[in-house]
Amino acid sequence: MAAAQPLLAPYKMGNFDLSHRVVLAPLTRERSFDNLPQPHAILYYSQRTTEGTLLISEAAGISNTSLGYPNVPGIWTKEQVKAWKPIVDAVHAKGGIFFCQIWHMGRSSNTDFQPNGEAPISSTDMPISPELHSDAIDLPKFTPPRRLRTDEVPLIVNDFRIAARNAIEAVGCA
Repeated sequence: MAAAQPLLAPYKMGNFDLSHRVVLAPLTRERSFDNLPQPHAILYYSQRTTEGTLLISEAAGISNTSLGYPNVPGIWTKEQVKAWKPIVDAVHAKGGIFFCQIWHMGRSSNTDFQPNGEAPISSTDMPISPELHSDAIDLPKFTPPRRLRTDEVPLIVNDFRIAARNAIEAVGCA
């Protein structure tokens, strides 16, 4: 039956043995507070876990300048790592494989989500086209970004480095 249904066939993905090819895709839940994943996420992720299932977390911000939606988790502090651990442990307890998606929203953010109400930072100072703004969802509009200075690039790279290390720590690989 597995041969006739490749989605249900086992798959070797690097060091990981997946029982099937059905993956929980990352979905922004917007159910975190103070950028901390909440205990109810333990139930959310564990309900979607079976032996050998790959789950990709909702995007976790890499820094306080990386955010662009309300109530999203982060992975840049030790407190955030600690909050992710019971979620990851619940997935692992059911035999699941958990990846943490990390992100920086760049110009698709808004001053409401930036420290001190500053402009979002991006690789460009070009704003997102007005026709890409959506009235269908209740989110703040994009605001014109500030172009990242060359001397700031290593800071963003370091934010990704720290977030990646924290994600590895949260999933118990460190």
